[in-house]
Amino acid sequence: MVQLGSLRQLTLGSFVLALIPLIALLWQSQSDLAKVGQMTTLETRFVVDVVSDMQRLDNAVVDVERSIRQFAVLRNERVAQLSDNAIDQFAVAADNLCQALSVPATCSRLSEQLNQLAEYRAIEDQLLLNAYLASVGGSVDQLRDDVEAAITERVKVQQDDLNAMQAKQAWSTAMLVSVSLLLILMGSQLIVNPVNNLKKIIRIMAHSDGQLPPLSRQAPKELIDVEKDLHWLYDRLQQLEHIRTALLRHAAHELKTPLASIKEGCSLLSENVVGELNNSQREVLSLLTGSTQRLNTLVEKLLDYNLLLQQAQPKIVESDAGKLVTACLDDYALAIQEREVDVNISAPTVHVDEELFRRILDNLVSNAVAHGAIGRPINISLYNENDNLVLDVANRGKRIAPESVHTLFEPFIRGTEPRNDNVIGTGLGLSIVADCARLMHGDVKVVDVDYADVCFRVTIPRQEK
Repeated sequence: MVQLGSLRQLTLGSFVLALIPLIALLWQSQSDLAKVGQMTTLETRFVVDVVSDMQRLDNAVVDVERSIRQFAVLRNERVAQLSDNAIDQFAVAADNLCQALSVPATCSRLSEQLNQLAEYRAIEDQLLLNAYLASVGGSVDQLRDDVEAAITERVKVQQDDLNAMQAKQAWSTAMLVSVSLLLILMGSQLIVNPVNNLKKIIRIMAHSDGQLPPLSRQAPKELIDVEKDLHWLYDRLQQLEHIRTALLRHAAHELKTPLASIKEGCSLLSENVVGELNNSQREVLSLLTGSTQRLNTLVEKLLDYNLLLQQAQPKIVESDAGKLVTACLDDYALAIQEREVDVNISAPTVHVDEELFRRILDNLVSNAVAHGAIGRPINISLYNENDNLVLDVANRGKRIAPESVHTLFEPFIRGTEPRNDNVIGTGLGLSIVADCARLMHGDVKVVDVDYADVCFRVTIPRQEK
């Protein structure tokens, strides 16, 4: 596997590779432009030459006709020499034009007519002389038409060449620009893939969801170093998590034994086993018993949270929703005896882990009792929505501050508002609710409803047992 260089090298290398097709396109454009310039120069020179030769030929044919007609009248040797010179000039102009044009038939006919006209001294018949001059004039006219046709044909060929060159340039531009874009995408992908891998690692670390992906092999060295640091940090966090779990487990279990002894001692004292207690002693014993009970509750919460952390997979079963809610409310019968509890169940059977779902119910009902307004109703709703099981537990009372919502479900975070039972909470109740919902691939959040001040909504996707 090829190891990529640094991020700077990769960026510069990608930039250079992306420039190569553009440089090739620029070179081809310059080459085509040079060809167009050369072709234009040649065609312009050809047009100028043939037009000039045609003008000389037109002038020469006029001189030939004038001098020969003068000779036919005067029969003067000096006029004959002028006629011979005019014929020679006409022959030179015609030869130049015929060399430039590819019209052998016209040029051959004109050459024959010129040879006949060269015998003008021996021609006595004026009609025959006129016929010779007319035929020469006709050939010159034909040659003029050939010049126009040749120029038109050359212009058409030049236009076709330009169109072909333009089409070639367009295809080359499209192809080379596409190659350049492809190289840019490939270069950027070499950076984007490791960055996405880093984001995936961070999400896994944040949610403790699954194992980290293996280290990238094709990535800039700086990003690989960051990925290695994240792997090391994940391993370190795992170690700390194991230490925390072990600490919770050992601390809770170690506290249970002396706590049981203290509780038993308080029970013996309250039953007057060791003698009658006076009022002051009974008051101290009452405080001691309450503190012992509270400490026992805290230890049980810690054990419950520790057990929840160790649970890997939920056991999904089909359960009777009414029985689960009724069993929970029976446990809180004394706490809610002065309150109205409105239960609305439209999902008679649910597919959940009964233990996890019961913990959710217990903690949400306990939270509603502790923080809800005394004498005001508590609403419990259980229904299906979009293939999800939804549980709403709502109460009346002081609303939760918006800035406190994002930390509400973190462990060991307690609310600042006083409880109805005057007990200082552990800060684990709502955290346990969030963890139980997460284990069943659901979530919990605070929602606004029109019938209550505070409503916790747990959403659990439908799962088959």
